[in-house]
Amino acid sequence: MEILSLLVGAGALLALVYVIRSLRALHQKVGRQTEKLSNGIQKINELTRNSSIQDYRQIEAYVQLHSLIKFSAPLPATRGWVGSPDLLLTLAQIVKTHKPKLTVELGSGVSTVVMAKAGARKIISFDGSSDFAEITRNLLKDHGARGVEVRFSKLSPYKKSSGWYDPNSFKDIKGIDLLVIDGPQGGDDPEARYPALEVLIGKLSSKSIIVLDDVKRAGERKLAEDFLKALPKHRLEILDHEKGTAVIRPK
Repeated sequence: MEILSLLVGAGALLALVYVIRSLRALHQKVGRQTEKLSNGIQKINELTRNSSIQDYRQIEAYVQLHSLIKFSAPLPATRGWVGSPDLLLTLAQIVKTHKPKLTVELGSGVSTVVMAKAGARKIISFDGSSDFAEITRNLLKDHGARGVEVRFSKLSPYKKSSGWYDPNSFKDIKGIDLLVIDGPQGGDDPEARYPALEVLIGKLSSKSIIVLDDVKRAGERKLAEDFLKALPKHRLEILDHEKGTAVIRPK
């Protein structure tokens, strides 16, 4: 009986040790899962907060844009692959302040209308899509904008770019006071917009201002920096916009 009691006691002790170890392992597992969940919630909160701040900034810029310019028709949706309100507001301010005689834009759309309504004297806007070029023309017509030519130029591989405008489309252009680079779309090709430097650098006026969108992308940031190297009398400013905007202007 004593042996049996000892065996039962030992078995109970072993069972208790097993339960304790199992509970401890479960506690550690739950702790790890809780930590992961907590980190996940923290990241979501941070992303939501940053998104909310960005949304507020864009609404703010959009309201200021409409205070600065009197539009005669509704504007299409902004943001996404279209210019964000912070970029549009910057373009409007530059046009109103510097009054460029000739503005050349790579990538037509809402920005074309904004600059025209802000008072740009002459705009030549290039688009690699005939459909989008026509949409921009109709939009300009709706807003009663004048002094704007929208040129369709089919995109083709050029140097390291997977698709850029036909360089011959720029032969008649000289004395650019404002150059806006927001096309072609680029996407996964960091060299997509790079030909603008080679083709257009010699067509800029001495007081030219260059605006590049999407400089949060490495390719566009490098293009901005290389423009600056080619224009030693200019300075570079990177604006903390939604997609990043570079403004290169005389010192």
